Amino acid sequence: MTAEAGNPRFGLVTATALVVASMVGTGVFTTSGLLLADLGRPDRVLLVWLLGGLLATCGALSYGALARHMPESGGEYLFLSRTLHPAAGNIAGWVSLLVGFSAPLAAAAYGFGEYLKHWFPALAPQWPATALLAGVALIHGGDARTGAAVQNFTVALKVLLMLGLIACALPRLPELPPPPPPRGGAADLALGLVWASFSYSGWNAAVYVAGEVRDPSRNLPRALLLGTAAVTLLYLALNAALLQAAPAAQLAGKIEVARVAALSLGGPAWADAVSLLVALALGTTASAMMMAGPRVYLRMAQDGYLPAWLAQDSGTPRAAVALQWGLALLMLWTAAFSSLLTYIGFTLSLSSGAAVIGLMRLKLRDGQALPVAGWPWVPALFLLGVGWMALATILRQPLESLWGLATCGIGWVSWRCRRDSIR
Repeated sequence: MTAEAGNPRFGLVTATALVVASMVGTGVFTTSGLLLADLGRPDRVLLVWLLGGLLATCGALSYGALARHMPESGGEYLFLSRTLHPAAGNIAGWVSLLVGFSAPLAAAAYGFGEYLKHWFPALAPQWPATALLAGVALIHGGDARTGAAVQNFTVALKVLLMLGLIACALPRLPELPPPPPPRGGAADLALGLVWASFSYSGWNAAVYVAGEVRDPSRNLPRALLLGTAAVTLLYLALNAALLQAAPAAQLAGKIEVARVAALSLGGPAWADAVSLLVALALGTTASAMMMAGPRVYLRMAQDGYLPAWLAQDSGTPRAAVALQWGLALLMLWTAAFSSLLTYIGFTLSLSSGAAVIGLMRLKLRDGQALPVAGWPWVPALFLLGVGWMALATILRQPLESLWGLATCGIGWVSWRCRRDSIR
């Protein structure tokens, strides 16, 4: 047992809150307008959100089985190292470092700055974003219990505000003209699912701090399933309200779909209130990623695949938090995010798909000793969805697919170099 496992800090509520906070972020407030432009009808957009929730639920059930079998921090890095090969684990660790946390953390922080620009017009969005990154790094680089308390409070506040927005919007929805005919085929639907999967990414967040969760065999699967189910329902309700708030022509292609819908419903005052809500959501998402990501780097350093200065025996992984903060800050000020949505969704789906393949291999070996909910249909359905999304991305967005595959290649090269140096 690791030192961190001997001193668990987080209960079911904190683990579930971490899942919710990691999922509810940039995508839900920006993706529906893009989906509407490609698919043409609100009902098809809602179908994508529903499929994304079902896929995330299958993933959560599969990861729950892995977490019961390996209740330690590390996420896909740990799972793939144990079930497939150390090289696969190292690749997953690099994917987490570059795609799973650093890029989305920078994107969430940038979105935070964008939604505050109405109140700070003289500042570039990067400045409020930098302040947010510094704040969450200080919180999660300090006492772990303080970080957990802040996380629980902000998640509860965010969910209550979103429910309030839904409750206030539904009675005000206008009578809209009939929607236009649908556009796009199965490939467009699959690519839309890739975009939605970015919004659902985070359903596996609790496994990254598994070694710090009390009674992980019991609490981790529950946290994954409860958090994913709650967010799926929340996404469906919120998007049903937003997509009916204004004609499809006004919403299609708009990044700031929530603000456009709020303007249609209640004018500038409502738009300002929604902007604050989105900023709060992005802030808590950044907090969740700053809480979860460093645990992966800590585990990789302890295993010798990252520099030794990131490794420690117990306590809050402050060095890893500093690394996470530095990478996110670098991406915030230098990276272009025009294709980041597809890149993140594609690459993370490959990583989680590999973890479920590892689960199936483990299940076939251990049989009844490893219970898996819905076996074999749940993991098989997850892999089918991941394969469909990956194929559509390769066909429709080949450049972003190459970026994702190159990220995996960096992880493999890193593993080979480390293995050769040990020899």
